[in-house]
Amino acid sequence: MATKAPPAPTPTTAELPVLERFYNIRAATIRLGLADPNDPEDNTGQSWLREGFNRPLDGSNGRKFPGRYMGRNLIFSESELAVIAEIALEETEARLKAKDTPPVSTGRPRRVRRPEKALALAGS
Repeated sequence: MATKAPPAPTPTTAELPVLERFYNIRAATIRLGLADPNDPEDNTGQSWLREGFNRPLDGSNGRKFPGRYMGRNLIFSESELAVIAEIALEETEARLKAKDTPPVSTGRPRRVRRPEKALALAGS
């Protein structure tokens, strides 16, 4: 007895891709809490976002911010803004950690300042 072939897949309605919400530079700074939404002249954080996006890929100036250009405008998605906030937190923690560590000694003693030279300079 011959077996039947499995039924052909029926074409289902294709799932529409879910688009993330995108923000231009101004809206991204407001979304990150860097700029005041009620002040149209507030440019706080805009150059920081642009410079972060334009960092070199080799990581010499820190991690590059994710983003993209659409229609000659630099825009960021919700998930990219979350990554940027994460990068900023990592860099802040690294900066604070670097402040806590004392500088490495070169082994050379500090120069002792002579008080008479300091007084002579102050009197002139």
